[in-house]
Parts: sequence; C-alpha cells; structure tokens
Amino acid sequence: MQRLFGRTPLSPDAQSWYLGAIGELEVGRILDRLGPEWRTLHAVPVGKRGSDIDHVVIGPGGVFTINTKHHDGAKVWVGGHRILVNGQRTDHLRNADFEATRAAKILGAATHQTVDATPILAIVGAKSIQIKEKPPRVEVLRAEALVRRLEHAPRILTPADVTMLDRVAVVPETWGSSPPPEADLTAFAALRTEVVSAFRRRQAWAAGGILAVMAALITPGAIVLLSR
Repeated sequence: MQRLFGRTPLSPDAQSWYLGAIGELEVGRILDRLGPEWRTLHAVPVGKRGSDIDHVVIGPGGVFTINTKHHDGAKVWVGGHRILVNGQRTDHLRNADFEATRAAKILGAATHQTVDATPILAIVGAKSIQIKEKPPRVEVLRAEALVRRLEHAPRILTPADVTMLDRVAVVPETWGSSPPPEADLTAFAALRTEVVSAFRRRQAWAAGGILAVMAALITPGAIVLLSR
C-alpha cells in the first residue's frame, strides 16, 4: 500500500549512496565524450580500506582526479577555502585536494617520474553555483563543462606519456587494491526506474489532493461564501 502512494524503495541510509551513484554515472557519461587521445578510469579503488577516486582522467592536458558531487536543486557557494551547499559547510575541497595528491604520489612511484594531478570538483544538478573566490588548487565547475575544460587544457603530455601513465593506472596493484567487483548496472537501472516511478506517484497523489481541494472550494456553498 505504501508503494501505491509513492513511498521510495530507498532507506534513509541509502539515499546519499543512491544520489552519489547517479552523479558518478552522469559524470562518467560526460567523460565518455572525450576524444581517443584521453584515457578515463571510473571508480578507482585506492588502498585496502574501501576508498576510491570517482574518476581519473589522463590525456594531453595532464592527469586529473575528478570528485563528483550530486547536489540536486541546491545552491552552491564557493569562497576560497570553503564550499557551502545550501549554507552548510562541506569537506569537498579538502577531499578533492587529498585525492589528487594521493593519485600523483601513487602514479609517480609507479612510473619513477614526477607526476602532477589536478583536482576537479564536478557538481551535478545544482540550481546555482556562485564562485566568490576561486580555491587555490581545486577547480570547481558544473559537470557539463568538464569536456570543454579538459580538451582546452594546455598540452603537457605526449602520446607516449599518456600511454605510459595509462598502462600503470589500469593495474589495480598500482593503487594498492584488488580489482573492484563487477558493477551490477542492470540491477541499478531497475532500482532507478523504481525510484523514479515512486517519485511520479507521489507527484500524482499531490496533484490529486490539490484538485480535490479546488473542487471543494468551488461547490455551490463555497461560491456563495466567496461572493460575499
């Protein structure tokens, strides 16, 4: 009965996981538009404690770690060392910076060369993003701007550099981890369909309630009262 009225199939604890997964899939889809000279790795597991980097991108413009945040309908404010989401402070900048530093160290050790990695914070679904002051290291942008940003970056890596870095980056042992389990995208797609259907049912019931109230207001008795 609760499903009939549009109750979401997600538990409260699963809500943030689900929104994060939606954001990562959206950014992954956007990054797939990059040209063949680019290499993209998704959900790169790092270490043995379950950490991962949402996306690692290697191409002519260098190495980039992309931290995805899904803030649907939110107001994002960026000011130097702080990011507020609907007025609430976050750790987004610190985490994105840490991931890039970690990735550069790992890839540098694997290739026996100095590797720089640029941290990017890709925001999905925000109502607005106000950048009062750019952070000193992390780039903050809408996910839709990723491809343009990367493809217009100054070329600092040769095709041979890209191939070398990609060769070590695709090996799970480079990151000190085991191969990640195969993602069950079919099951996730089914869950997403169910979540969307529940949302639409809630909208339908809400619209029906509004119509019922309006119908009550336009009864003959209501019309008489309103005309007085």
